[in-house]
Amino acid sequence: MPHPPSSGFRPSLRALSTLLLLAAGGCTDPYLPEVAKSPPSYLVVDGFLNSQGPTSVKLTRTYAIGAAGPAPVEARAAVYVEEENGPRTLLREAPAGTYSSPTALTFNPARRYRLHLNTAGGKEYASDFVPVKNTPPIDELSWRADADGLSISLSTHDPANAARYYRWNYVETWQIDPIYSPQVEYRPNTLPLPDITVVFPTKCWASAPSTTVLLANTTPLSQDVVTDRLLRQVPSTSERLHSGYSILVQQQALTKEEFAYWELLRKNTENIGSLFDAQPAQLTGNVHCLSNSTEPVLGFVGAHSVTEKRLFVARRELPAAWLAPSGYEACYPPDTLWLAMDPLISLQSFFGNGSILPIEKVSDHNETGYTAQTRDCIDCRTRGTSVKPSFWP
Repeated sequence: MPHPPSSGFRPSLRALSTLLLLAAGGCTDPYLPEVAKSPPSYLVVDGFLNSQGPTSVKLTRTYAIGAAGPAPVEARAAVYVEEENGPRTLLREAPAGTYSSPTALTFNPARRYRLHLNTAGGKEYASDFVPVKNTPPIDELSWRADADGLSISLSTHDPANAARYYRWNYVETWQIDPIYSPQVEYRPNTLPLPDITVVFPTKCWASAPSTTVLLANTTPLSQDVVTDRLLRQVPSTSERLHSGYSILVQQQALTKEEFAYWELLRKNTENIGSLFDAQPAQLTGNVHCLSNSTEPVLGFVGAHSVTEKRLFVARRELPAAWLAPSGYEACYPPDTLWLAMDPLISLQSFFGNGSILPIEKVSDHNETGYTAQTRDCIDCRTRGTSVKPSFWP
């Protein structure tokens, strides 16, 4: 039977920060120093203070590069948003390690704000007080079909010439169309399998966030204008373009200090790999351990608003010559499983654990069997959700 495709690795801020902290670049042979096997557990703060919407901050810990699973979360902390010489607002934890405001917070643009927290282990941390930045709207989010695929670009401007430093994130969503519609269903101790149509979703949708640092600086220009900034290139051979594609872009205006932090993170994560690349620089944010001033903390907490724009591209709008795969190419043709001497035992061994599903009943002379495939080839919910997004046409 073909095996379901393995999921790809998607680095997060925690993983990137761990890499910067522990990796040694520029070596021709792999080398994992002894300290990397049991690295210090430093706090990682991922998030910002949203001046015009709900605030959400994730707290995790650094961990070894080769460790399996996600970064360990910092749970049961008391996390606050504080106004300088003013009130503070408690953020609620849900899920573990993620702290959010239930509604949008009210920020005074003339004041400064910071994040303040106390961990369950008794340590106290705080970010620097920062001013509130207002993010201008996105003027245009456009796409074009280039020779190698889909290119997505953005234009924006700030008539007040106050934004100057920009950062973008995006979330991609695409439609998944499974290739099988099973006609039978396995039920234990039932022979033969009933000839009924099994209800599996006929469409699913998958989403993925951006994994690169996207920045722009307009300070060299007389006007605060960003024109046709390329954000994303989707190859014409990507399964994301098979049926329908959407991208939601979020724009943030940063302070000069926050921009410098993300620019250093970008250089450290994108320029490691050869002997002649720049060596990783120490990543210093604006979060500090008040209980121990020598303890490193990873992360920069700014205070700004967010603007966003969504783009949808239908398959019919793309060049007909683009042969974007469905993602199910390895699933065809289906296998045929023939019943042995004891059909009930055969059915149990074939379909009992649910990892392989029957498609339809087949006969060949005096033999009876079923075409079948792995669940990943039949149930698109293994690759996404069957709940249609509200923004999908």
